[in-house]
Amino acid sequence: MLPYTGMMGNTKPHLTCRHCGTSIGGSPYLRAGKEYGCEGCFLKARQWVESSDAEHHALAEALAAALDLREREPGFPSKRVACHTLVLARRFTNDREQLRQIYWGALLHDVGKIGIPDAILLKPGPLAQAERELMRTHPEKGHAILAGVPFLQDAAQIVLSHEEHFDGGGYPRGLAGEAIPFGARLFAVIDTLDAMTSDRPYRRGLPFDSAMAEIQRFAGSQFDPTAVEAFIAEERVLREMVAVKCSAAWAGAPLVSARGERGNLVGLQRS
Repeated sequence: MLPYTGMMGNTKPHLTCRHCGTSIGGSPYLRAGKEYGCEGCFLKARQWVESSDAEHHALAEALAAALDLREREPGFPSKRVACHTLVLARRFTNDREQLRQIYWGALLHDVGKIGIPDAILLKPGPLAQAERELMRTHPEKGHAILAGVPFLQDAAQIVLSHEEHFDGGGYPRGLAGEAIPFGARLFAVIDTLDAMTSDRPYRRGLPFDSAMAEIQRFAGSQFDPTAVEAFIAEERVLREMVAVKCSAAWAGAPLVSARGERGNLVGLQRS
């Protein structure tokens, strides 16, 4: 487990992660005393990888990293939402295989966007109606990519269903209630949390409390109420994890370095 529990910013770039040696630059990072950690190592400490899973896990993360690189997102957005989804999933199951499938489904949720043209995927402004319709095909495209991979069968169903709404108002199949895979219902809450608290070219990310209020407001319509209850129960953990990447300053748990130095969260740096 990393000794970091928060984020600091407003320091000069070219910092180095003490865990992996990566140059942090302007990416999200954490600071404890005179030591720094990258977001990737922070997330790695909050997942699990059994030795028997290592090759499968590496392949899934490579696919997700390729998409993140294409979308030009800072940090590790796919891995981030996968780790956050596990926080909720662990409230309901300890089954290793089920947790693996939920993690991989969340990690690869947008893999179908590989089939979306750059002019649409990277468009900085609102999409036209025809562009929106094409964008809405990405769950089916993602499912088609993963369906033939034996160790990703359940994950592929999460990818196919991650845009469904609890009341049946989502897509692509208009599923409702328990017809939606449970992992997809958990992921829907986390995906919204990440989207609302992330900066976009046209707006700044919202504070955690604002995002939480919106998620609660749509419990029973867009979101499974059970998933929302789990989100509220894990507020402290998720607030800490979101603080690693969000642009608003957050004062939370103290930082503790390997030397036992302590500090406080005062913001973050992003490229």
